[in-house]
Amino acid sequence: MSHPGINPRRAAVRLLDGVLGKGALLPEMLASGALDKLEPSEKARAQRLATETLRWMDRADRMLGPFLQRKPELFVHNVLRLSVVELCVEGAAAHGVVNAAVAMVKADKANNRASGMVNAVLRKIDPAAWDKLPIPRLPKWLRKPLNADYGKQVMEAMEAAFAAGAPLDLTPKGDAAALAKAVGGEVLPTGSVRLRDAGQVSALPGYEAGDWWVQDAAAALPAKILNAQEGERVLDMCAAPGGKTMQLAATGADVVAIDVSKKRMARVQENLERTGLQATLRVTDALKWREALFDAILLDAPCTATGTIRRHPDLPYAKDGSDFPVLFRLQERMIDHALTQLKPGGRLVFCTCSLLPDEGEIQVEDALKRHKGLTVEPITLAGLDPAWATNEGGLRLRPDYWADKGGMDGFYIAVLRKPA
Repeated sequence: MSHPGINPRRAAVRLLDGVLGKGALLPEMLASGALDKLEPSEKARAQRLATETLRWMDRADRMLGPFLQRKPELFVHNVLRLSVVELCVEGAAAHGVVNAAVAMVKADKANNRASGMVNAVLRKIDPAAWDKLPIPRLPKWLRKPLNADYGKQVMEAMEAAFAAGAPLDLTPKGDAAALAKAVGGEVLPTGSVRLRDAGQVSALPGYEAGDWWVQDAAAALPAKILNAQEGERVLDMCAAPGGKTMQLAATGADVVAIDVSKKRMARVQENLERTGLQATLRVTDALKWREALFDAILLDAPCTATGTIRRHPDLPYAKDGSDFPVLFRLQERMIDHALTQLKPGGRLVFCTCSLLPDEGEIQVEDALKRHKGLTVEPITLAGLDPAWATNEGGLRLRPDYWADKGGMDGFYIAVLRKPA
């Protein structure tokens, strides 16, 4: 007997198994066709269920804890977690959720004996108890360094921002106030337009015309801070998915954008075509590539992406921090290589969507020691809070900033000036 809505639930559990069992990231699984057999509406539901379950997993586990004598097999545990989130976050009807969960476990040969336990446990779940539980905590491997770097109070504020999720931010090609009026959004202090309930992005006014693109308000700041001028030769060093490339191209600068991924660069090309903007695209390894020197370079370096957990709650569960030192060394090499591509007196904006000082403040302090005459320029841009400035002259953005407006991604940004 088939249960209504079981396909997206099954698919969501498979996604959870991939993240929690194999350390795969959701975007990787989606790109490799994990949901391709589903109808578009089922695909969207599966993705939403998996994302919400990861966002609220710590709380779901607390809810389940008193009713579990031992830790179930991962598949069974993920069915239970998903069901708790459906009951307590989505307010779904209990009989439908319980029946679907039991059916999924019964159909799984390796775990079908656990169907009775699943039935018994889910019938004891009381959604009224959900809001009394603490905000979901990050896994220890990430919580510990954030606590050490920021203190308990700030770390908990960031955890609350991660649990709240993220609204949709748009970068306008033209006037922000006109775009906000057209889409029913709010203009943020730094000029991005924010929507609380966006619905389908491609159905929003101005999408087809290329009047805007999706980009977190924090991610829109590095290109604004670079302040490219018409006629300047500018390099976007790790360009995909292209938001920053479009910002730079919109200034009238002569933009070269490079990225190692052919697939991701195809998306940059699509976005440029939709918005009617122009840049020269190169699919290449940034560390092996050279051209005539540039007036300005934007280096949004590969990083841990710990600042983006509001949108990517899979990240703290797919990673464990073991590969981070490799990224820190790569960032160092990229800064050094970028400086060789810069004209004397040119400027380099270095940024990472990370919360770890190793990928921000410390990288810049180390770069100043390695390069004689290199300086950090103060950042002046309308809408920035002076409290966001850091000791070495950069800018530290956190998910709990603008909490009343829906937060922002965690980012680090600095402007480095090469000696003339």
